[in-house]
Amino acid sequence: MMLPSADALAALVPDGALLAMPPDNSLPSVAIAKALIRRGARNLRLLGVPVSGFATDILIGAGCVAELETSAVSLGEAGFAPRFSAALREGRLILRDATCPAIHSMLQASEKGIPFMALRGIIGSDILANRPDWKVVPNPFAEDGEDPIVLLPARQPDFAIFHAAMADSEGNVWLGRRRECATIAHASKAALVTVERFVEGNFLENEKLAPGAISSTYITATAIAERGAHPVALLDEYGFDAAYVADYARAAKTEEGFRAWLDREVFGAAQKVAAE
Repeated sequence: MMLPSADALAALVPDGALLAMPPDNSLPSVAIAKALIRRGARNLRLLGVPVSGFATDILIGAGCVAELETSAVSLGEAGFAPRFSAALREGRLILRDATCPAIHSMLQASEKGIPFMALRGIIGSDILANRPDWKVVPNPFAEDGEDPIVLLPARQPDFAIFHAAMADSEGNVWLGRRRECATIAHASKAALVTVERFVEGNFLENEKLAPGAISSTYITATAIAERGAHPVALLDEYGFDAAYVADYARAAKTEEGFRAWLDREVFGAAQKVAAE
């Protein structure tokens, strides 16, 4: 289903939904994040796959997020995510600490339609004490001793949210080598995707494009949002805008600075586009 805008995609997301979002180096849809802010979304639950960045921080700052499950939140070279840090200090956010392999494993379980996935590397870490939903059990195939293994429950997000370079006339989207988003789409109940452009044809019938495509079977709706990943990079389309992120990090250190940034970059930008 092709929709007219990122705002139309955001309108499909109810308050309280669980959203899976890729990291800043793997096709996040900042356009949908901004649209959710404009919609006034509330009590969203975010899953960073496997870490969280710019889009997550602006959603938290705007008061859209109640819970976050992730293995890290960072703006990279610009430092800590300021609105996430403030919300955590003030007790306005529930944080569920995880690890990168654990998040991928839980999504892979959902992708495969099985109730859990086994993982070994987190045994002995403090994180298990804070995750009662992760179970340490004896390996049933071990011949000698318990050989403990961790079982992680399948995680099925309500929506996968990401950006792609293009969608075709059949509804397939092309991600290139960023296959994390394919896992997110396969594991989620629905997938909302912004793209740079629509093209004619069918990626799945093209030998060069098919390996980097996600079938329309897993895509609920798409919309064009040019530079929809900005300020992060999009494959070979455009690079990371370090100056923009650094400016945001400085502004968002205070609530007043963040609100001024929102007025200019989220609400003001939308009004400018509408006027044009």
